[in-house]
Amino acid sequence: QLQASGGGLVQTGGSLRLSCAASASVQTFSMYTMGWFRQAPGKEREFVAAITRRGGSTYYADSVKGRFTISRDNAERAVYLQLNSLKPEDTAVYYCARHKISYKDYDPTRGIGDFGSWGQGTQLTVSS
Repeated sequence: QLQASGGGLVQTGGSLRLSCAASASVQTFSMYTMGWFRQAPGKEREFVAAITRRGGSTYYADSVKGRFTISRDNAERAVYLQLNSLKPEDTAVYYCARHKISYKDYDPTRGIGDFGSWGQGTQLTVSS
């Protein structure tokens, strides 16, 4: 089970850090690539960022590259998303998710389809 938190109301240009806590054991958590996704009103859920099991590789959507940073702490069973230089178009519900298959890397050609175990999201609103 995954629980995202840290959302809120932020002004354009502001920063925020989202957290995602997993209920799995440290061993299990460490077996999976993790990802952040978001869904804006009236739009489909989209990929934001992903990080491999040990954090050695990270991937970002073009729309957030250079502004967002994904990280993880396996000992804490948590994954984070640092959001900087926020824009109104970043407004969405943010979700974390786990790759469906252990020991598999993120595949940009498959994207969101490879992720499951969706947790509850956290709302981010960026005011202009």
